[in-house]
Amino acid sequence: MDSSLTRRGQPCWYKSPGIGLDAINDAMLLEACVYRLLKHFCRGQPYYLNLIELFLQCTYQTEIGQTLDLITAPQGKVDLTRFEEKRYKTIVKYKTAFYSFYLPFASAMYMAGIDGEKEHTNAKNILLEMGEFFQIQDDYLDLFGDPSMTGKIGTDIQDNKCSWLVVKSLQLASPEQRKILEENYGQNDPEKIAKVKELYEKLELPALFTKFEEESYSRLMGLIEKYSSPLPSSIFLEMAKKIYKRQK
Repeated sequence: MDSSLTRRGQPCWYKSPGIGLDAINDAMLLEACVYRLLKHFCRGQPYYLNLIELFLQCTYQTEIGQTLDLITAPQGKVDLTRFEEKRYKTIVKYKTAFYSFYLPFASAMYMAGIDGEKEHTNAKNILLEMGEFFQIQDDYLDLFGDPSMTGKIGTDIQDNKCSWLVVKSLQLASPEQRKILEENYGQNDPEKIAKVKELYEKLELPALFTKFEEESYSRLMGLIEKYSSPLPSSIFLEMAKKIYKRQK
């Protein structure tokens, strides 16, 4: 839906011969299979209803996030005034953090018999922060990462994405630098993409990202210390260590 060419080192499914828009139906089939698997393996378990409701809720939240992402940065219509930090954080929370981080942890909690509202709220405080941290890393790696490591060719600039890099550049840019963004962002032209990347480097966004990564990791450690109980803090720490300074 965002016209990407590769995903995890492979061509996007809709780009495969004879697939095209049939990929939409294939996606629906895959989603339906999730609920068939849950029914097959978990129907007789006391946590079954909680799991079903969790998957339905996270699916809805992810779709809301993806919708907000698409309407904030439609292809072919660049409007930099939409790229505000508050909107960016909302997109990240709903598009990435719920399904990537809260869903797997909450599933395990329900299956272990931990279904209290307080415990799930505490876990969510940690995991949504972790999800935001992860997505900002993803935005950075989209441009400054090594495709052989990340598994995809970054296209955020030409796709007019509301990414952390463009949000930060708009906060830091002078009127002249903002004009460079207005003239070059969201266009599939190698020279224009190079000009945007050059501007990011002049604004020292790589250094700003490194500083953010350290501060965010420190904040995450504080949240884990505060909210992990009654779960062992080690399960959150293990995940945090996996994503800290990742290159893919």
